[in-house]
Parts: sequence; structure tokens; C-alpha cells
Amino acid sequence: MQKSKFKAKQGQIDYTKARWAPVINCVVKYKDKILIVQRSSKLNFYPNYWNGISGFLDDKRTFEEKVRDELKEEAGIDKKNITSIHLGRIFHQDELKYKKTWIVHPVLVKVKTDKIKLDWEAQNYKWIKIKEAKNFNLLPGFDKVLENLF
Repeated sequence: MQKSKFKAKQGQIDYTKARWAPVINCVVKYKDKILIVQRSSKLNFYPNYWNGISGFLDDKRTFEEKVRDELKEEAGIDKKNITSIHLGRIFHQDELKYKKTWIVHPVLVKVKTDKIKLDWEAQNYKWIKIKEAKNFNLLPGFDKVLENLF
């Protein structure tokens, strides 16, 4: 299976081969459940793992714009359905497999809908209670994101 080839847009930084890479990892919360998505098998990093909505901080958009854009792009959630965005404590996650250190920005995003429309980056999604997350093959560090936000 061929992995996706990243092509940077104008003004965007390509962190694919960078040693350090800043990312957001959004935990989307609706009522008493959180959204987890199963990453596509075509992704370069962590295919098939379960995670929040994530993305590189790779352009000049503001933090909130980036969060809103990732939720719209990857889950089909419009900004009108976002009730709050909260940044947790930033941490480093070393990954020897990819020779990379992720600079993880955990984000709690509360929404007023559970309607999801996935793009190509995810192949499945589930709304779960936080304590159920340990039953999934989570992306390394996602447990720290959850601990950080709850």
C-alpha cells in the first residue's frame, strides 16, 4: 500500500523529515463522551492507530484558527458547533521509530454536535467514555494528552 506523499502548500512548513515537530492533538468532547478516530492506513505516521484530531502547527494561522480548520477538515465540524477551545500543558513525546520528537499541544474542544464526516486521514471513528480509551490501540502519547486535559 502506498503511503501518502505530503506536498507543502505555499507558506506551509514540511516537518516530515524534521527532528522536532510541533503538533496539536485535539480531544473533541460532546456531552460525556470524547471522539477518537482511527488513522488511515495511508498515513506516514502511526497508520491505523486511534487518536484525537491532530495536525502539524505548520503555517501562520493562529492557534484557534488551526484547531477550527483541523476539526472542519478532518471531522466535518463547523466552527458554529464549537463551544470552547482550551490548550493544555505542552509536552515532548520522543519517537525513536520516526527519529522525531513531537512537541504536543493538547487541546480540549467542546462541541454541540456528535455528527462527524471523516476525510481521508481517518478510516473510522467512535464516541467513547474517557475510561474506555485504554481499550484501543492508541497513538503513543495520546494517553498523556487525555491525562493532561482531564
